[in-house]
Amino acid sequence: MTQTLVHRLKYKGEKEVGVYLGKLLGRELSESEFFCDADVLLPVPLHPAKLKKRGYNQSEVIALGMEKSMKAKLDANILFRKVHTSTQTRKSRYERWENVKDIFGIRNPHLLENKHVILVDDVITTGATLEACAEILLDIPGVKLSVASLAYSQA
Repeated sequence: MTQTLVHRLKYKGEKEVGVYLGKLLGRELSESEFFCDADVLLPVPLHPAKLKKRGYNQSEVIALGMEKSMKAKLDANILFRKVHTSTQTRKSRYERWENVKDIFGIRNPHLLENKHVILVDDVITTGATLEACAEILLDIPGVKLSVASLAYSQA
């Protein structure tokens, strides 16, 4: 069931599925002692060229739903993708890591100082993208970083 819904979000353009799943995820996380104190939701960003082609960022749509059922606020502007990369779909773990190394940047990092940040992705495959984002976020003083995703791949 989850696989079908994520597929509809990613490949059929059904953004409302992402918002709905994000609300459910946010509700579950807000009841957890590990996530209930989160301040900021940061979706994994797309490069502007990919965003224009796709029309929306799945991770941002999920985070929008999460925001509706959590006290944390969505910020889709702080974390950004500096480099347009090729798709990760058919890459090995090492190739994925190489593909995303040093491609993310951060605007106004002081806004995240001493905050609990949840990094939101749609599907975790190898974790390379999340690791690349986390690398720069964890350089910010006092940041507590958590990760939330709808699904993970066993590939």
